[in-house]
Amino acid sequence: MISQNGRYRKELEKENSPLVEKDENCRYIHLDFIPVTYILPADYNIFVEEFRKNPTSTWIMKPNAKARGIGIFLINKLSQLKKWSRDSRQIGHNAKDTYVISRYIDNPHLIGGKKYDLRMYVLVTSYRPLKAYIYKLGFCRFCTVKYNSSISELDNMFVHLTNVSIQKHGVDYNDKHGGKWNINNLQMYLEHTHGKEVTDRLFDEINWIIVHSLKAVQGVMASDKHCFECYGYDVIIDSNLKPWLIEVNASPSLTSTTSADRIMKYTLIDDVLKIVCPNGEIPDPRWNKIPQKESYGNFELLIDEELAAQQQDHQQETRSSRLTSGRSSRNRPSQQWK
Repeated sequence: MISQNGRYRKELEKENSPLVEKDENCRYIHLDFIPVTYILPADYNIFVEEFRKNPTSTWIMKPNAKARGIGIFLINKLSQLKKWSRDSRQIGHNAKDTYVISRYIDNPHLIGGKKYDLRMYVLVTSYRPLKAYIYKLGFCRFCTVKYNSSISELDNMFVHLTNVSIQKHGVDYNDKHGGKWNINNLQMYLEHTHGKEVTDRLFDEINWIIVHSLKAVQGVMASDKHCFECYGYDVIIDSNLKPWLIEVNASPSLTSTTSADRIMKYTLIDDVLKIVCPNGEIPDPRWNKIPQKESYGNFELLIDEELAAQQQDHQQETRSSRLTSGRSSRNRPSQQWK
């Protein structure tokens, strides 16, 4: 995702697209939605150069291809990274293992003093043309301990990581609600505290992020008409109400921690099947993959390039028809009324 997003920006720059407009600090105005990220060990020297530009910044280290918060830790000194590298070799970690290191969002938006992130589900039924749907019943995951950016709390994962697999071991974990809110509750809270216009703009920006993250990988993904994929998008909102894409999970967990969680995920599976297998029919690659709105369930259409192209063609045909009709009426001889 990281490398493809960089290529996507470069391609848009070649096309002189307005999407790659930059501000006075040379930051992308419209496509700055992923924290600065590097792959280790391949990008180690580049990372060190970036780190030294901002020596007071905090970074988060994640092992590649692992889930549930396993192996994640925070650093704010290069010596910590070097120590980790030595320790990893001593305990026999494979030198070929790759890690993702990203600038830590150290100013997260807080609710009740606690950090949270959003898990949003996105169904992709085709990459070329791109067709994607966003699920309205996503949720927020909260930490069990109030956020503290102090260096002394850098190792406290109950402060920094929202993964339920980690938070459920905390003494303050509530197994009734599982430390979760549904997206609708978050929207209502934000509307109450920041206003509807601000909240609507925030979720529009999240949709924008998802669309362009899919467009970034569109050219390299296998677009098999027999397949579909339901992704789990993890988004963090900072204190300025700017959304950041943290992670995209190709196989999001469907295990449940509460009864509400179980109902939501059963409904998610059911709604996915309603779109990919309309009317309960056996999937057929020859059928028209523009399902009726009645089959969306709790999904909303996010982007459909095929449908957009059809609508554009229809508009052009209508416009051409009107022009032709206008020319015909101007050329028609006027009637003489008696």
